[in-house]
Amino acid sequence: MNSDRKTSRVQQEIDENLKRAYGDVTQQDVPDRFTQLLAQLKAAEGGKPAKDSDNA
Repeated sequence: MNSDRKTSRVQQEIDENLKRAYGDVTQQDVPDRFTQLLAQLKAAEGGKPAKDSDNA
């Protein structure tokens, strides 16, 4: 039982540290390049050509 509590506490600490480490990332804006890629994908799925056909 002591081992279970220890494991649970370790998992809780890992969870808290990950939330702290990645919490700021979720508040950041999506990079322009990623937005452009999403627009290209959406256009391709709809059968429409993407406005920016840059393949770089």
